[in-house]
Amino acid sequence: MVLTAGAFPSFDLDSFSVPKELVLHFVAFLAGVTVLFTVPSFRPRRVDVWLVLFVGLGTASALLATNGWLAGRALAVSVSGIVLFGAARGLRAVGLARPLRAALALMVVLAAAVALAEAYGLRLPVFAENRVPGGTLGNRNSVGHLAAMGLPMVVLVAAGSRKAAGVLPGLLGTAVVVAALVLTRSRAAWLGTGAVLAVLLLGVLAVVVRFRAWRLLGRFALAGVLGAAGAVAAVTLPNTLRWNSADPYAETAQRVLNYREGSGHGRLVQYRTSLRLLGSNPVLGVGPGNWPVAYPAYALARDPSMGPEAGRTMNPWPSSDLVALLVERGPPALLIWLLVVAGLARGAWRGFRHAAEADEALGAVALFAVLTGTLVVGALDAVLLLAWPAYFFWTAAGVLWPEEHGAEIRASVGVRCVVLGLLVLGAAAGFVRSAGQLGAMALYDFRSGRTDLETAARLDPGNYRVRVRLGQAGSRAERCEHAVAARDLFPHAALAQRLARRCP
Repeated sequence: MVLTAGAFPSFDLDSFSVPKELVLHFVAFLAGVTVLFTVPSFRPRRVDVWLVLFVGLGTASALLATNGWLAGRALAVSVSGIVLFGAARGLRAVGLARPLRAALALMVVLAAAVALAEAYGLRLPVFAENRVPGGTLGNRNSVGHLAAMGLPMVVLVAAGSRKAAGVLPGLLGTAVVVAALVLTRSRAAWLGTGAVLAVLLLGVLAVVVRFRAWRLLGRFALAGVLGAAGAVAAVTLPNTLRWNSADPYAETAQRVLNYREGSGHGRLVQYRTSLRLLGSNPVLGVGPGNWPVAYPAYALARDPSMGPEAGRTMNPWPSSDLVALLVERGPPALLIWLLVVAGLARGAWRGFRHAAEADEALGAVALFAVLTGTLVVGALDAVLLLAWPAYFFWTAAGVLWPEEHGAEIRASVGVRCVVLGLLVLGAAAGFVRSAGQLGAMALYDFRSGRTDLETAARLDPGNYRVRVRLGQAGSRAERCEHAVAARDLFPHAALAQRLARRCP
């Protein structure tokens, strides 16, 4: 998931997000098929019912969306994440929680390490030229988000290891993750990390007092020392980053809550404008992934969220998971999502209270911290809308959630098979869609013939760039077919409107 990336110059963020979506859907499909074989032993909980309702509302919203291709893509990320949530719970049930937790911690450390390597001079074709140090995630904010969400898992591996040999890698990983967090200068990630550290500190102290686990306190203190050392090293060691400020890290710290200017002010403008989208779609929203389609119709002049092409947004998603859920899938979907989070938190609390040993209680604390970090970061940036945070979050939630304390829901084997089967089919559809997108991107960037572009349009009918290029050349009938298709994908895009204006 971390190392997969493409080098498609024309597609910027999609060069990173589409390959990772392919990985997400492929793993979810394989894991989902495995889960299907264990349906008789799978006991659904109240959270599972809410997740099914969430997917159902998202599907209804997607069917009414203006851009069905974007809707299907966004919905598939949610579906595959939910499948991984179930699969991770199965791995926990058969005693594989520890290796899965270690793998998730490795994922976070690896992402941070690659970003650090870029910051200190490593250059690879798959790295983005701007938004450094983004490494193979393509964006410094994405590295910061994953680091903030994943720090509890890294600390859990370091503090909860049964063998002394497993402590050192976790401690070093903590230093790497904190150093990358500092270098990203992501304000949302810094705020999320502060909230995570507060939860970890209180939770670990409670575990130490309850179980008299003094060794755990020592390991947590060592993790704190190495984390602080990583932060100091990031600030003091010379790197290849070029900031516009003489003291960039202090400036970010001072402006972390500043919403009167800069990107903070831009977020407030975007949030206010986004809420206007609900006027015509108050129940189901504008459709998953359709925020960039609908937003330009409500944006005022000089809106910082608008891009250089008139009628197109700068980014393909809003700067908040919560805003995206509200305006894209509607208030009921957002409410159900919050119920899911509350159900996970309640399970973690009950798991902490009923824990028979320190490791169980520490896992519940880690889940609290992951939930906290995800909520804080997701309130201020796009997180679970993307493949790699969704991959991490849902798998971590599944392996850490002590579901034996949740309320079991009675459902026949047939109903469980149908529901899980539909989710697995959704993951498979997402895989096919992502493969088509990759093929279309490769043809667009590395082949220039019209036949190749026509093939690209068939592989990915929702590719706006391909449609626009085909709409600019060829016979009138050939141009109009794709010009109208481009306008249908983004009705407010000025270029697509101009091309389609000449057509019947």
